Amino acid sequence: MGRRHFNGLKTAALFGVLWAVMLGLGSVVGRGQYLVLFAALGLVGTAYGYWNSDRIAIRAMRARPVSEIEQPAMYRIVRELSTAARQPMPRLYVSPTAAPNAFATGRNPRNAAVCCTEGILALLDECELRGVLGHELMHVYNRDILTSSVAAAFAGMITSVAQVLMLFGGGDRDRGGNPLAMLAMVFLAPIAAMLVQLAISRTREYDADEDGARLTGDPMALASALAKLERGTQRAPLPANRDLVDVSHLMIAHPFRGGGMANLFATHPPMADRIARLEQMAGHGGITRY
Repeated sequence: MGRRHFNGLKTAALFGVLWAVMLGLGSVVGRGQYLVLFAALGLVGTAYGYWNSDRIAIRAMRARPVSEIEQPAMYRIVRELSTAARQPMPRLYVSPTAAPNAFATGRNPRNAAVCCTEGILALLDECELRGVLGHELMHVYNRDILTSSVAAAFAGMITSVAQVLMLFGGGDRDRGGNPLAMLAMVFLAPIAAMLVQLAISRTREYDADEDGARLTGDPMALASALAKLERGTQRAPLPANRDLVDVSHLMIAHPFRGGGMANLFATHPPMADRIARLEQMAGHGGITRY
């Protein structure tokens, strides 16, 4: 409970930073006369991210719903795990892409969907797939999808507002505004929003690894899956188009080819760290099922 309480406080603080950045833009532009407008934009971004988190990701990955006849193993695993967790069965989708990955989406367990790519279904054995699906289900049960989707929507809105202000220059000189403060806010706001989104995503990935391993009772299966996914995503990365970038934080593995500085701005913690944590968890032998 201590870790969950700490991460809840951390997430609340990070959302506070996002709100502060949004309101900071409002206070700089027009000497604060647009503060209410920017607060309203923040609320709109939050509501949009809340209600559309499932549709956006499914559409971006061109995923389709699958029946139990088409994917019996996927259905069996998800049904067993959701029953063990005393949660409703989510909708299941498959994305027609060779890039190996999986994600869960939806604002709560009753409105959730789990999606696997054709690549991950071909790459993993059933034990490894079980580890991955346990991870994704715990994202849903921990309400991580809501948190990360709203953070992404908020960050995207801040970036868009800053780009519009940069395009039109803010127009505050005649009103005695500080153009340097405005320019600083325009350039720094998108960076701040992105860093907050990354911090939220990375924290939640570690928690979903640990909680998913407890749900399945097999941390080494997830560790093995993550090792395969790291190699697989480098061999067959997703194209870094705008729609896929916007939903990449939902996926179990960073879906784009990268390295060096690019890793600093990845939505996922280093795979080696995640695997090491799972190996340590298995070594302690203290696995208690969900």
